[in-house]
Amino acid sequence: MPPKRPRRTSPAAQGLSAGEKLKRAKLSGNEHLAWSWVGTEVTSAADIAPEHLLATCGFSRRNNHPFCPNKYAAAPPNAAASTTEGQPSASASGELEDDIIVVSDEESSACGSKICKSNPNCLNYLGQEKWEDEGKARDAFMNALDLEPDPTLESRAEGFPVGLKAPSQNLGATCYANAFLQVWYQDLPFRAGVYNCEPSPDKETKFSESPIFQLQVTFAAMQAGKQSVFNPVKLVESLRLRTTEQQDAQEFSKLFMAHLDSEFQKQADPKLKSLVADQFQGKQVYTTVCSNCNTRSECESEFLELEVTLANNAKLEDRLRASLEVEKLEGDNKYLCSQCDSLQEAKRFTELRELPPVLHFSLLRFVYDLSTMERKKSKHAIWFPEMLDMNQFVNAQTSDGKKRKRAGTNKYQLRGVLLHRGPSAYHGHYEAQIFDTKNRSWYQFNDEVVTKINSLRPQPKTTGTEKSKGASKAAKTNGKTKASGSQKSLSRNSSKEENGRADPKDASIADDLNYISSRDAYMLIYARVSGSPTDLEDLSDPQPPPRATCVVEELNTNHEKACEEYSARETEAEEHFNQTRSMVMDIYRTWSLSNEDEDAVVCSKQALEAWSSRHLVKPADKKMTLVSEGEGRYSISNEDATCSHGKLDPRKASNMKRIQRAASNRIAAEDHCDFKPYLTPGEACSECVQEIFDERLYQIDHPRLVSLFDQVSPLDEGDFGYWISKAWLKDWRLAKPKMHTPSEPDSPPDDPEYAHHVMCEHGGLTANVISRKRISPASYELLKELFPEWSTLSTDSKLCAACEALIAVSREDRRGAKIQAEEEKAKLKHMHDNALVGNNNLLENVPCALVPAQFIRAWRQWLFHPANERPESVNTSQFICEHGLLVLDPNFPGDLDVNAAIIRRNDWETLEVLYSCGPLIAMENIGNVWLYEPAVCEDCRRERKSSYDKTEISIRLLRADDANPTPETYAKLSSLPREVQPTLVTYGSRKVGGMRQSKRIRQVREMGRRRKLTITPETTVKELKIQIQTEWEIPTIAQRLYYRGHELADGSATLRALGVLSHDTMDLREESEDIDLLGSGSDAEQPAARRAEGRAFGGTLLGYSSASSPPQTPPSQGVVDGPGTAGVSCPACTYDNAADAFSCAMCETVLGSVPD
Repeated sequence: MPPKRPRRTSPAAQGLSAGEKLKRAKLSGNEHLAWSWVGTEVTSAADIAPEHLLATCGFSRRNNHPFCPNKYAAAPPNAAASTTEGQPSASASGELEDDIIVVSDEESSACGSKICKSNPNCLNYLGQEKWEDEGKARDAFMNALDLEPDPTLESRAEGFPVGLKAPSQNLGATCYANAFLQVWYQDLPFRAGVYNCEPSPDKETKFSESPIFQLQVTFAAMQAGKQSVFNPVKLVESLRLRTTEQQDAQEFSKLFMAHLDSEFQKQADPKLKSLVADQFQGKQVYTTVCSNCNTRSECESEFLELEVTLANNAKLEDRLRASLEVEKLEGDNKYLCSQCDSLQEAKRFTELRELPPVLHFSLLRFVYDLSTMERKKSKHAIWFPEMLDMNQFVNAQTSDGKKRKRAGTNKYQLRGVLLHRGPSAYHGHYEAQIFDTKNRSWYQFNDEVVTKINSLRPQPKTTGTEKSKGASKAAKTNGKTKASGSQKSLSRNSSKEENGRADPKDASIADDLNYISSRDAYMLIYARVSGSPTDLEDLSDPQPPPRATCVVEELNTNHEKACEEYSARETEAEEHFNQTRSMVMDIYRTWSLSNEDEDAVVCSKQALEAWSSRHLVKPADKKMTLVSEGEGRYSISNEDATCSHGKLDPRKASNMKRIQRAASNRIAAEDHCDFKPYLTPGEACSECVQEIFDERLYQIDHPRLVSLFDQVSPLDEGDFGYWISKAWLKDWRLAKPKMHTPSEPDSPPDDPEYAHHVMCEHGGLTANVISRKRISPASYELLKELFPEWSTLSTDSKLCAACEALIAVSREDRRGAKIQAEEEKAKLKHMHDNALVGNNNLLENVPCALVPAQFIRAWRQWLFHPANERPESVNTSQFICEHGLLVLDPNFPGDLDVNAAIIRRNDWETLEVLYSCGPLIAMENIGNVWLYEPAVCEDCRRERKSSYDKTEISIRLLRADDANPTPETYAKLSSLPREVQPTLVTYGSRKVGGMRQSKRIRQVREMGRRRKLTITPETTVKELKIQIQTEWEIPTIAQRLYYRGHELADGSATLRALGVLSHDTMDLREESEDIDLLGSGSDAEQPAARRAEGRAFGGTLLGYSSASSPPQTPPSQGVVDGPGTAGVSCPACTYDNAADAFSCAMCETVLGSVPD
């Protein structure tokens, strides 16, 4: 049984819903009402009345534009109550109120931004809402006034740390310095030592320019400044740091600390002399113990920081223990014992003897990758504790038998973490997380953005509701914002991956709340915990020196003065805002019309929107200022409502708005603003109205005329009629003819564009029957009324006799040209078959001639189409210079490409009979050399081949057994007879020994493969090598390019400067990757090229050994001094460095005194 057909759904209701009013104004569009009188009331432009002009702009009663109530007008008291009480009941006896359809003649149209978009009587959506919200209006008004940044926002919160690097004066890539300055500032003994530094008597005058004084000012501003951000620009300038280059933060720390230590050494106070050593310096011992005689060799050294290698998800203690573990020296790595006087097995290890009060751990976050010869950033996470017990790592038993220190003195608490944000070792951003000893809180320092970190403890997992509550609490900052300045806690097991979250395999680490993890930490700062927990609280801030205090007090005074001045300007602006808002709101609340009879002014909608927002938007051309009464005027253009005649344009009626004349006068008088031009509703442009009227009347009359024409145009075969252009008639019958131009009459059928479709040049009937069409006499009379000047031929007219005769002659001419082409092809068959193909062997010992290749191409095209124009002559003068010599050399294949061809002499003699030829360029192939007359003019040839905008050159790839080209070999080859090479435009040898040979095989035999590349005179060698890489897939670093025996080593040199000629040839050798491509010529094995590391701190004050030492030229990295100079062997990679090298040139390990 077939399935039942589903029932069709009932059609949707088409009528009005219950209670919906019938809106009659919607039945006819306003555009139709504005021009509904065209063709009905008015059929001639002379009959257009003022009422019609008003209607075109929407100002007439016939437009039915409602007068929308002003939504922003102050409502009269009890208006809502009276409206409710006076509303009649719509219910009827026996009917439900919802079933009644109300048809009202006095409907009130709904007002909306879309509905009233073209209503000139609605003034409700012109930007008034911007003024209604006082808070938003005030903010926009103040922003438009541009009162400069509020300095009070820069004020420092009570007890809040100060950020560094003001955003208004960008210091560039110096965030690494800011991070360490924040760390050193929190070290109270170190800060006190900086404050106590005094200048020497001989440098009293220059002390203010020294780094130590600028550091005093920086610390004083961070301590007593009243601004939330301090700009250490003078400290950076005193150190001569390059603000455009980011440097290694750890290297900066070491060099700057060394500089400060040298300054402290100059002080008279003994405590200052040893401040760096007392605060940051520890002692370690490198020990080697002979396994045979137990002889112990020790080398004691000092350290300012302990370097720790990284392993993924490892504890700090484990990595520290790994660095101190015993190394066995055995096998090929035996130790030369001085006691045994022979190589012996031994143990080597490092011991920590003394630890400083402030302990720095340098995490080797940036490692050297020997495979790429570049530094890279390690992504290993490290777990470090808040409380660190170092007693387990300290061996206080010294060689002289001193006692070990008591337990508990080497317990340390975390005081700071320095972070590097970013994936690369060569760029990124440095931040610091530091414990503020005064506030007893942790803070995140991101340059000028300082954020308080609520807790270092890992947060327990919370529900969604608790998360949303926690997220709503914004972290307290110093008022600055930055893209990366959101709150970042120390990266713990609850942190995100981006902030250094680690996923430890050992769950016990994650469960230990004492540990913190990070993938970005590169330095950890710990401070020794004293016996009394209140010692830190008892420490008070040291007092800055008077010089630094004066600088900071001046900054504070300037800041307070700026705040007072801004407050005064803000008060004045507030008063101006209140006055302006009151005036603007009072105007737009009373500017609406209520009927047609009110006196009105016309403004464009855009002009009114510009006026309502002009006090809230900053001008693009100039800064907005407070304008007092009578000072200057502001003009707003009404061009969005006017035409080229300066009057109301009916085409822009949708942009027009009518406001009360009184409101316009108030705008001019109180707001000093004029709408130009000043327009009234009766100033509609009569010229524009007439143009639109004519076009609309045409759109009404034209379809009617076409319909009438179609009724009378049919014509039977043989009936009398008239001829008309078929193309014109097809276009004219369209509803919108393409020929029609607004405000202009249509082109007549005998317009020059269509006249030849009916009449020939002799005035007779044209022979082309496809272009003309017959019409009836009635349709002819209809068109004659529209185009009185038009005349045409009747169907009784005969074809033009002259045109018929010309057609007959043309047929004979084509037949004759075809016969002539066949005859020439037969006479010049050899030239036709072989020219532009290439076959030089057939021309050996045969007299030849040189002809333009363009003539051969044009002649062959004429053979295919004899009716086309035949070549006029064979002009070879283009190959002759002003000296009567040749400008090309036939023995150079590149000279003959594209431009010239060689033919037999007997073909030339045939051409002389058929065409105008000359002058003769005689040639003959003798063996492998062309003999020719006249001779070659080398100067003119070079000038001709050098004058090109774009050309091709040949790149010849040398084989492995080919010698490298040299100027000598090139000169020798140039002096030898040149073999005739096959080209695209000459007769080339495509057969060898009677057998066909492929072009690829021939090219390989000719010293390797060849490719053609397009170049310009401005193409550089580097760009040419890139083209070769694309064409041959040979890396540019593996290319050695030769031109005329010289290697092209300068990649920036242009081919014009190198003298490369059109269709020239270059040689290319592909080098293997293991060959020295740097051109050293040495057969010895060369080290891999390493990335340029930049100048580091060379050229800065930190690049000198002391502040007073002159700048020295730094030694080249990776180069050991000559004989007589002892190098330094790297303890990590054993590379021999220069004696004064600070770090290893290969792996960048910091060099120290390491025993042999």
